[in-house]
Amino acid sequence: MVAKMRNMGEACTAANRFYVHESVAASFTDRLTQRMAALKMGDGLEEGVDVGPLVNAETRDKVAALVDDAIAKGAELRLGGAIPNRRGFFYPPTVLAKVPANAACVREEIFGPVAAIQTFKDQEEAIARANDTEYGLVAYVFTRDMKRGMNVSERLDFGMVGLNRGLVSDPAAPFGGMKQSGLGREGGHEGMFEFMETQYISANW
Repeated sequence: MVAKMRNMGEACTAANRFYVHESVAASFTDRLTQRMAALKMGDGLEEGVDVGPLVNAETRDKVAALVDDAIAKGAELRLGGAIPNRRGFFYPPTVLAKVPANAACVREEIFGPVAAIQTFKDQEEAIARANDTEYGLVAYVFTRDMKRGMNVSERLDFGMVGLNRGLVSDPAAPFGGMKQSGLGREGGHEGMFEFMETQYISANW
């Protein structure tokens, strides 16, 4: 939930694609749908509100278009999926199951409260599909086997990996991505080098 719903999904570190093993996909989808359904949408200044409006109409319409595209291509709508009839740029918490690989939300960053769930059969498939994107800022891995978790994390083409945690940002850690998600790092020891100049001195003694 933290990985997906931080700032209502309007964060560069928000999870977009959920790859869930087929043996637990039904249970996972049911439980995530229940948790998302329990979120209260409304004015963020009101007590008890969990989900406020998106930043503008363009963002809301993009999220709606991605959801509509996924459904048209065969995704199963489990929750949300429609712009509410109210003032403001709201979009409800939405869960999509059985999202096809050709859905636009699999290739684009959603930046909204939409969880797009796909299933996988084995570890190799999960890694290959997770890496099959032009973006590489952050990935999340959840497992009961720490050795497997470390192995999978090291094979993911992402600048940051949250292993059994949904929040990776830390001032003491390097922040940055791979591929189209940027170059270099900020924060941590590595980030200091971005503000330094390297001087090379070649001399004979």
